Amino acid sequence: MDGRDLVRAVAELGTARGRGAWRSAWRHRRADAVGLPRRGAERARVPGLLTGTEPRPGGGVLRFARSELLVRVTAGGAVFWSWDGAEPTPSYAVTGGGPEPDPRAALEADTGGGWRVVSERVTVAVSRHGAVEVRTPGGTVLRRELPPRWWEPVGPEGDEEAVAGDADAVGSAAGRRREARWLSRAEVPADARFFGLGGRAAGPRLRDGTYRLWNTDPKGGFGPGDDPLYITMPVQMVVADAGTHLVFHDNTWDGRVVLREGEEGAGSGPDRPGTSELRMEGGPLRCWVLVGTPARVLQGWSGLTGAAAVPPEWALGYQHARWGFGSAAEVRRVVSGYRERGLALSAVHLDIDHYDGHRVFTVDEEKFPDLPGLAEELRGQGVRLVSIVDPAVKAGDPVHAAGLEVGAHGAFVRDAQGREVRGEVWPGECAYPDFTDPAVREWWGGLYGERLARGFSGVWHDMNEPVSFAPFGDATLPRSARHALEGAGGDHRAAHNVYALGMARAGWEGLVRLRPDERPFLFSRSGWAGMQRYGGTWSGDVETGWEGLRASLALVLGLGLCGVPYSGPDVGGFGGSPSPELYLRWLQLGSFLPLFRTHSAIWAGRREPWEFGPEVAEHARAVLAERERLRPYFVTLAHLARRTGAPYVRPLWWGAPEDRALRDCEDAFLLGDALLVAPVLECGADRRAIRLPRGRWYDTVTGVAYEGPGQVLLDAPRGRIPVLARAGAVLPVRSGGGGVGLEVWAPARGRTGGGVVIRDPGPGFGAGEVERYAVRWAGDEVLVETEAGTPAEGVTVRGL
Repeated sequence: MDGRDLVRAVAELGTARGRGAWRSAWRHRRADAVGLPRRGAERARVPGLLTGTEPRPGGGVLRFARSELLVRVTAGGAVFWSWDGAEPTPSYAVTGGGPEPDPRAALEADTGGGWRVVSERVTVAVSRHGAVEVRTPGGTVLRRELPPRWWEPVGPEGDEEAVAGDADAVGSAAGRRREARWLSRAEVPADARFFGLGGRAAGPRLRDGTYRLWNTDPKGGFGPGDDPLYITMPVQMVVADAGTHLVFHDNTWDGRVVLREGEEGAGSGPDRPGTSELRMEGGPLRCWVLVGTPARVLQGWSGLTGAAAVPPEWALGYQHARWGFGSAAEVRRVVSGYRERGLALSAVHLDIDHYDGHRVFTVDEEKFPDLPGLAEELRGQGVRLVSIVDPAVKAGDPVHAAGLEVGAHGAFVRDAQGREVRGEVWPGECAYPDFTDPAVREWWGGLYGERLARGFSGVWHDMNEPVSFAPFGDATLPRSARHALEGAGGDHRAAHNVYALGMARAGWEGLVRLRPDERPFLFSRSGWAGMQRYGGTWSGDVETGWEGLRASLALVLGLGLCGVPYSGPDVGGFGGSPSPELYLRWLQLGSFLPLFRTHSAIWAGRREPWEFGPEVAEHARAVLAERERLRPYFVTLAHLARRTGAPYVRPLWWGAPEDRALRDCEDAFLLGDALLVAPVLECGADRRAIRLPRGRWYDTVTGVAYEGPGQVLLDAPRGRIPVLARAGAVLPVRSGGGGVGLEVWAPARGRTGGGVVIRDPGPGFGAGEVERYAVRWAGDEVLVETEAGTPAEGVTVRGL
């Protein structure tokens, strides 16, 4: 607690909520003092020497003096390894039973007394001390995991070591190790760059530093220096000249990742490899690695953890939110403001102020007397209503009473003595549903029927890290709080990071049961690996400022590389009042991100475009109109993300990870394969440099062509940001009559192009038909043809 937090905490003693937060924090501290196991004497351990092997499908088990290692290569080329008997499942990230082993991969002796598993795409080598190397088929090392080290309690049996081959002894050691702290250190090539780890404000490239794995509400807005944030994942994308790989340590406990980029030796000096050190407070030591191009890696990751949900078509348009609309009349006023000024609007989001006393699944009937009528009225104007849903349930209200009847012990998290855990949130004293219990998820999902009956078309989950207000300590549940964990049982140390994932699953599955013919719209502030199955996310309370603007892009890029393709920031920042220039630059960036939503706090300045003056309003009209024009392209990207795992928003190195200059470029991005977007992220800038990938690129406003690779300097006047189209690209765009046309950018002479289009299949779960187009020169004419070789219809060729 710093000085400002201390002053705030003391001041809050004068409010009812503040006093409740103090009481809650003291209760949680006492609960942990009683309910958490005390750490006594510990001993450090390493696996020891290799003593034997046992071949198994796709690999085998290697036994060491104090531990055993399972290595398996799957049919799709993914590598799995684990220590002390941990299997790929059960897992909150991995779907089904996990991929099948590769029948052609087998365990065989390697040089130096080690062993290896060779497959078509990857080789895994294990040294006699327990180091694990992931190599390309040509033998280049992509990653070398050193033998792990763990600190386990000294048991009553003293310091006697497990004897290799003695199943009981090894099993006893594994049981003790479930709560053992452990460390795994890996080396990567000296030129490698790190990305991922969930939503990180200081990205997308992760510099040297320590990154915590504990989902956290940073309180009061965040910028690039704040870490951790709402979504942390032990998922890294590592990009090097030798190749790209994704590594996932499947462990939900609290931990820290320490990254150090390497250094290439000067002259004849040796390289210093990059390192990634993972320290976990408990849980299994199991790891997945996927290798290949970035596209192949994320396709494999999607296959492992589940395909991304496709949002409804309307959710790919512009959306307006505010904490503090206050009444139905104010909502109507804002929507009318957009309509009268010709500004496109797809949805309005209602925050906690529309609830009765901030209580979830209620409505303040005085301020919103006919919410279904309001929703129907707005829907007639093409605008949907979206509702916030928080997990905390006010103690004693009807939802709480109903939850007490779920199962044998009720729906809510309890402490080690079996008492209901209470925290302080917006409604006051609250209980927390245990979303790691399938019965609780089913009950909670049914509650969304009330939201649908009120006329809401979608929901956004907030405060689900989960949050319990606290003037000191961790603003969440006590670590000793007990959870079902799918029947395995455990405490909040294992459940915390997947709490929001369970809530998202409950909401998604409930909405599907309640309205089976309509894709749900759901996005969540917190989550974990695999959350893309149930929707998307947003930035949370990003600070209002140019640093917040830059953090917005970092978050979207980083989350996309962790398999979460649908995300976006609070345009304008959550708190504070952006200047007209900052607001417009943020709006321009947001218009090219998947979730395009303005949002602000109840104490912050307005976010309607006309509040920033007539010049900004006029520029905003063009920004929103361009988003509407490109909405068919966003539909295509959404379906491609589900089919392939490729995010809508991609780093510039996506198609050329070997280009080191692109690997270090963080201020521009690719939107699909067709567009390169270069937002203005600096105050007062009216020009900006852009690093181009290989090929020809057209300025979409001037039509001027530029050749990559290389750097160009382009104008970025206040009314627009540079957007370039790849030569040969095919973009589906909204035509003047409301249909879908094709905008094609001419390929360079002697070259060809093409693209795919997936039209919206309707509100249900249809996959959408893939249309493939080829682009080529025929004399002085550019021809655009379907897969069948017939001329495409509704084509506009640009760049001639």
